[in-house]
Amino acid sequence: MAAKINSLAALVSLQASHHHHNSTPFYFSPFSPHLSTTLTSRRRSLRSAVVAQSTAGTQSKAPSDVDLAAVSGQDRLLKVPISNIRNFCIIAHIDHGKSTLADKLLQMTGTVQKREMKEQFLDNMDLERERGITIKLQAARMRYVFENEPYCLNLIDTPGHVDFSYEVSRSLAACEGALLVVDASQGVEAQTLANVYLALENNLEIIPVLNKIDLPGAEPVRVSQEIEEVVGLDCSDAIHCSAKEGIGITEILNAIVKRIPPPCDTAERPLRALIFDSYYDPYRGVIVYFRVIDGTIKKGDRIYFMASKKDYFADEIGVLSPNQLQADELYAGEVGYLAASIRSVADARVGDTITHYGRKAENSLPGYEEATPMVFCGLFPVDADKFPDLRDALEKLQLNDAALKFEPETSSAMGFGFRCGFLGLLHMEIIQERLEREYNLTLITTAPSVVYRVNCINGDTVECSNPSLLPEPGKRTSIEEPYVKIEMLTPKDYIGPLMELAQDRRGEFKEMKFITENRASITYELPLAEMVGDFFDQLKSRSKGYASMEYSFLGYKESELIKLDIQINGERVEPLATIVHKDKAYAVGRALTQKLKELIPRQMFKVPIQACIGAKVIASESLSAIRKDVLSKCYGGDITRKKKLLKKQAEGKKRMKAIGKVDVPQEAFMAVLKLEKEVL
Repeated sequence: MAAKINSLAALVSLQASHHHHNSTPFYFSPFSPHLSTTLTSRRRSLRSAVVAQSTAGTQSKAPSDVDLAAVSGQDRLLKVPISNIRNFCIIAHIDHGKSTLADKLLQMTGTVQKREMKEQFLDNMDLERERGITIKLQAARMRYVFENEPYCLNLIDTPGHVDFSYEVSRSLAACEGALLVVDASQGVEAQTLANVYLALENNLEIIPVLNKIDLPGAEPVRVSQEIEEVVGLDCSDAIHCSAKEGIGITEILNAIVKRIPPPCDTAERPLRALIFDSYYDPYRGVIVYFRVIDGTIKKGDRIYFMASKKDYFADEIGVLSPNQLQADELYAGEVGYLAASIRSVADARVGDTITHYGRKAENSLPGYEEATPMVFCGLFPVDADKFPDLRDALEKLQLNDAALKFEPETSSAMGFGFRCGFLGLLHMEIIQERLEREYNLTLITTAPSVVYRVNCINGDTVECSNPSLLPEPGKRTSIEEPYVKIEMLTPKDYIGPLMELAQDRRGEFKEMKFITENRASITYELPLAEMVGDFFDQLKSRSKGYASMEYSFLGYKESELIKLDIQINGERVEPLATIVHKDKAYAVGRALTQKLKELIPRQMFKVPIQACIGAKVIASESLSAIRKDVLSKCYGGDITRKKKLLKKQAEGKKRMKAIGKVDVPQEAFMAVLKLEKEVL
């Protein structure tokens, strides 16, 4: 304690003497022209003060790595040789501690001051903080001194959910190495495997890290063995750490420097930079995040986007640390951002290559594979006038989330809107919430659906995602639906309930293998339409949250699918039509008719509500008419008087029914669409 007080006193006296010698106080500005000289001299004197204090006291320790790292973290704008740059990202399953580890790395390297620190520092979206998940990749530049050599570490934090795997693949393309974080109590899970394979495809150096070793249930030895058996990575030098307690963080930083290769030294070649992320700023236009692969880029350069064939002047370039800090030049291997007053969101797409306008590169970088949407739904504004606002919002959001796909759609019930494609249900939910929050829109979402392929009699193949566009039964020979291969990783106690779940959803069992004595992997082939509902929720509830899943698209297979129509008072209501499997048609039809009976207001005439396949009615409910009591004036008298009055009323109702129209209220559509989500 005494040693700490002495250390503080030494630092305070040093700062006081600094102010005494210089009459003008020193204000730290990351952009000051004398940054390197002034800051470096101050750090040196500060370092020597810490060292002098440590050697003076007999019981005091040597200056800790944390002290020196925090000091050097202030110099992170200073350049280092290309051989001292390390680009890496953190990959893991959900809740294995990626963001917590990123927080600790930022703190240990002095990138973020202790007073500014908060949990999940890189998760800067309100949604991410509320749900405790990472949705967007985030980049941060850190400076670390190892064996008296300064290193520049570029960290990219990635999401863990399967729905955001596209974000992960983009991060990996901008890195040379990856930290594979595995929870020491949970072990290898589905996304751990999926992310490892992504990293291996990109030829990255993988450093296994066992996190949460401070938990009482942690079993690092068992988990190391599991990683070796399942993933095939050598875990003899896996790092044991606890991001929360700060154990093993220095070892991770040292391993990054020692084991991850530096980028290639290609600063002399023509500029080629890969855009890995971008977002729209209302004041500065499109802000582009990029990794320089070849050449150098300077502030004020005239740059050219190779895919969109547009050119701009780079008004501002800089690094993300994790906030934007301006710089004058970035060279091969570095990660940074660029603002060039780009107004059109289509000009700077993720995966495009930036080059110099005057000295163009011969060929562009390979970029990214297009993301294939897995789940579709209709998005409609509640207020029809907001349609142009919704289009602008989707375009801006697509810039930030390249996996989002959308096309205009019209519905007889909802008006104008968009049919949007997502990578999964969570992705869909997040996009909807972001549109409502960030762009102040009120939206209606229709039930998630998938794209079917219809083989027609004339030999054509039609893609159909909307039941109302399905060709007539006489014109089609068969309908194919998309299938996915799904792998569920589960403790052995829950194998039975999960197999039952997959069988209920028309799954075809492929294989089951025990990864370790207590964990099994079950593989099924399953129609995507059966998975887009509540499959994941069911998987979690049946396994008490222990099971995890990973899926990949297989292709199309022929199925016995039919179009289920809803008729109200003999008229078909197109927006309520659905494509279902023959075996499920009755259950869905019965549920829809019962729900509509509750929702449609009663009319002056009897309204039949029917679920039909073609002309065949498979479920029916009827809404009784609102009737005036015509017998109220008859007290006593002959029965024929009553019959006459009732007959007259019945004829009136019959005539009314022939010409009457039933308006289905908006609430009924909404409730039915919600019900479809539950039933299907």
